[in-house]
Amino acid sequence: MLVDDHAIVRAGFRRLLEQQPDYHVVAEAADAERAYALFVEHEPDIVVLDLSMPGASGLETIRRIIVRQPAARILVFSMHEDASLAERAIQLGARGYVTKSSAPETLAAAVAEVVAGGLALSPDIAQTLAILKVTGEVNPMNVLSAREFEIFRLLATGESVVAIASLLSLSSKTVANYHSLIKQKLGITTDVELVLLAQRQKVS
Repeated sequence: MLVDDHAIVRAGFRRLLEQQPDYHVVAEAADAERAYALFVEHEPDIVVLDLSMPGASGLETIRRIIVRQPAARILVFSMHEDASLAERAIQLGARGYVTKSSAPETLAAAVAEVVAGGLALSPDIAQTLAILKVTGEVNPMNVLSAREFEIFRLLATGESVVAIASLLSLSSKTVANYHSLIKQKLGITTDVELVLLAQRQKVS
């Protein structure tokens, strides 16, 4: 199943994947809600998923799919080259992360690796993660849980507490509590600081 909000990108994915032996795209979705519904309907062997979509993000989609089917195979294919997003996606249950700047054969190889039960990372993401591990550099985002990180990302893109509550099926009070806790954990006091931090970390 292909999940991306750009029809042209999905068409390119489809052509690439269906050139490979034994691959068939059973469903396509442009947003998180449709993606989850189609996953439940088709139970695909693998989901190739973008992170940036209208409404709830790919991270929330990963979480929902894994809650329903812990063995689901999900490969993130994203324009975001930030290692923190790759770490979050994998923590939530994704089996791989490939950037859209990668060569087409990298995506095809990653799909094959994930279908086979392995973990696939594009070379740029693998290198960034390796550098962080070797240098011991601490990512300030690591203090946030997966749910906190998702709410942080949505806040940084300008979504209101009410809108986030609707997207994530939470109460406004719960999101407001998360909002306060996130700022406390990150050592910031204003939403301006939150946005600036997200920009520095290439999260928003």
